[in-house]
Amino acid sequence: MGNVTRLHHALPLSQDINKALTELDSAIAKAIEDAKSAGLPQGLVVALLHGQAHSQAVIMVN
Repeated sequence: MGNVTRLHHALPLSQDINKALTELDSAIAKAIEDAKSAGLPQGLVVALLHGQAHSQAVIMVN
């Protein structure tokens, strides 16, 4: 996921928030790589990520 463009670079974020975002990104990327290495089908990885994104979007809207 190193080729992902970061959109938050224009916002004035604290170092703590920036560190948390970097750690979150790294943890997600590692989890995806671990899942692929374990043989989890790519479609299932995508479905899980999409489901989590949808769940978090619902939380933000409510």
